[in-house]
Amino acid sequence: MSISISPEVIGKFREGLVGMLKSPIQKSIVEPKDQVLARFQPIFSPDHIPSITDDEFKSFLILENNRHWTGLHRQGPRMCASMKKLRQSLSLLVDDNRHIAQRLDEAVELVDGMGKNVATGILIVMFPEKYGVWNSRSEGGLKKHGIWPSFERGESFGKRYVKVNEVLLRLCEELGTDLWTLDSLWYFLDLQEEGNVPEAAAGEELVDMEQSFGLERHLHEFMRDNWSRLELGKHWELYREPGDDEAGYEYPCDIGRIDLLAKHKTEPRWLVVELKRSQSSDQTVGQLLRYIGWVKQHKASKKDQVHGMIVCREPEKTLYYALSSVPNVEVRVYKVDFHLEKPSNPTLND
Repeated sequence: MSISISPEVIGKFREGLVGMLKSPIQKSIVEPKDQVLARFQPIFSPDHIPSITDDEFKSFLILENNRHWTGLHRQGPRMCASMKKLRQSLSLLVDDNRHIAQRLDEAVELVDGMGKNVATGILIVMFPEKYGVWNSRSEGGLKKHGIWPSFERGESFGKRYVKVNEVLLRLCEELGTDLWTLDSLWYFLDLQEEGNVPEAAAGEELVDMEQSFGLERHLHEFMRDNWSRLELGKHWELYREPGDDEAGYEYPCDIGRIDLLAKHKTEPRWLVVELKRSQSSDQTVGQLLRYIGWVKQHKASKKDQVHGMIVCREPEKTLYYALSSVPNVEVRVYKVDFHLEKPSNPTLND
């Protein structure tokens, strides 16, 4: 596959690299590379994998340890449910004598929860000069800059990864950087676009920066983690793709990342869910309509309907006016129930 990356795109990435070097992200995410590799390469080595423990594996999934990726720890219990299968999957994954596409397909198929986020995170740790990370953030960045590869219908996850990785390697070559730094750059560029680049002193931990997202971020993750228990989950399921059964969470496209993308369980319908954060009602509605249009053009068939939903804490009158003439879009309000209870009086012997 021949990849063409325009000088304009390369220029934007170079500017981003310069900015990132001056931000706390350089200290919190980029510089710990050697520390992370030194800790986890022995754990994921072919010699150690046959005896790897669930605690060792789960330690890699924690942000404070891998220094790059949030949310991986959620998959820990699922992946460790059968340590025998997990060890088989990891052995396949790190066997670089076999083609990467084949072993990725087999490794992901073996273990529930071993999606592209975890699998490619392990790959970059074990082969930092050879394999990059494919997750919603890197996919969104590639799409946004018009350098996302095309896939054949029915192409396996492993074969798709080969194409994605080729673009990542080409970017590193053009920018004179490495895959670990490139993976950090996607995060910086997203924060830069949102106007949220941290100005804290260098050395402040990544985990502290992540905590700044606030209540809306927790709501977003709560909806993902508890989708099947929500009223929505009775009729809709989060969109899935090969190698990623949670593709519908922060689904990346060339105009941004859809908060939640779902498909109806029995009918030809799609649902685009947008969480209203600090932006205005007009901005929220505009973003939702853009995503609905994108899904209509790129994901839905001609017979499919695409619905929209805005989730907010306190809907403004302007929001209802904005949606009054828009079909297939509704508003849902979330409520937070927090209360304190007086404990029963303990005895001195308790």
